[in-house]
Amino acid sequence: MLARPASHPRLVLGTLASCGVLMAVMQTIVVPLLPQLPALTGSAPTDVSWLLTVTLLTGAVFTPLLGRAGDMYGKRRVLLLALGFMVAGSLLCAVSSTLAVLVVGRALQGAALAVVPLGISILRDELPKERVIPAIAMMSATLGVGAALGIPLATLVVQHADWHTMFWLCAALGVIDVIAVLMIVPESPLRTSGRFDVVGAVGLSAFLVCLLVAVSKGSAWGWGSPATLGFFAAAVVIAPLWAIHQLRADTPLVDLRVSSRPAVLFTNLAAVLVGFSFYANSLATAQLVQEPVSTGYGLGASIVVSGLCLLPGGVAMVLLSPVSARLSAARGPRFTLALATAIMALGYAVRLFTSENLIAIVVGATVVAAGTAVAYSALPALIMHAVPVTETAAANGLNTLMRSIGQAVCSAVVATVLATVVATHQGHTAPTLDAYLVVFVIAGVCALAALALTLLIPVKRQAGSRVLAGSAA
Repeated sequence: MLARPASHPRLVLGTLASCGVLMAVMQTIVVPLLPQLPALTGSAPTDVSWLLTVTLLTGAVFTPLLGRAGDMYGKRRVLLLALGFMVAGSLLCAVSSTLAVLVVGRALQGAALAVVPLGISILRDELPKERVIPAIAMMSATLGVGAALGIPLATLVVQHADWHTMFWLCAALGVIDVIAVLMIVPESPLRTSGRFDVVGAVGLSAFLVCLLVAVSKGSAWGWGSPATLGFFAAAVVIAPLWAIHQLRADTPLVDLRVSSRPAVLFTNLAAVLVGFSFYANSLATAQLVQEPVSTGYGLGASIVVSGLCLLPGGVAMVLLSPVSARLSAARGPRFTLALATAIMALGYAVRLFTSENLIAIVVGATVVAAGTAVAYSALPALIMHAVPVTETAAANGLNTLMRSIGQAVCSAVVATVLATVVATHQGHTAPTLDAYLVVFVIAGVCALAALALTLLIPVKRQAGSRVLAGSAA
């Protein structure tokens, strides 16, 4: 069954892209606030870190679940539900300074990460065939664009207004997006038959919660602590049981037979490494430029300057998304992803030798961001070339989940390295320059590993148009 083309493709793309950017901005807006949040909420620093961790957890859990629900019950309907979660969570955070309420609000916001894979699937169903690849490239890139823009925008708000203003703005923009979706975005007629796999959903949720809690909190609890080891052990036990159920289920939540195809498997593994490499760029840059001059390498920059260092990267991501789409159309998304990961590795090579000069830091960070934009644009195209049209939302949800897992692991690795490789200068303990260089080496190696995985993806010649038209097997 072929989807009808949307009557206003540009309006549909613009509406969905705005939703994607808002979701990515929402994920990062608390980063500049983390040093002040213990005082603002009357909580311990280890407790306020849950405001980042909980969005990661709920985003990871709800992205594949809502993606599958969209395939079965209507992508536009589930997209509106996800936006509703975001608005409700933003309002909770806007009206309270109590940590428990903020954690609940951030959990609801995280559930809305499914907006991006749902949007990609709607574009595939509704747009004319020749517009699909450029549109999904732009939609996928919103994850990186929003994340790159979110931190500098949040620093400006924190500097000049009450911190709750960020959440009021997110809520207002979320309502605007809901209205725009209702008015502009059509509901796709494409559906996946069968019943929703409740057991599979519970199993996947339990596995992701155990894994990501252990990864995210391991550096704070101690990697050898009973809590960390217990969560890791639970994840190890749950994973094979869930996989057995998925292989036996009539309508599995995740079709592991499709996911094990080399074209899908290697793309998802590459997504984990790309997510790691991208997030290391944001985390390290924002902190590096703020290190005090007494460290011998620090620039002592303000929180606003640290955020603005990421702004050129965000702009580069916006400009390069359509370029990536044209490159994928001409040479194929596999070539585009290989080029992107090579650019990311080059960016980290630059950062190894230029981490004591502000302009050079911005240049290196922008090169990495440019590679990320191209990579994020190519990943969904590779996925959609390899899965049936009725599984688009679920497959892209899984790919988005892989990026989130990469970011979670990156956060834990960066926190561990920067907390371990330290020195004391004038009574102030801070990471050494070597700590940041270690982070850049690890991130660069991840980019090169993603390049190697990309080269293992089999080339499907003359298959893209058939898949995008809805005839994938």
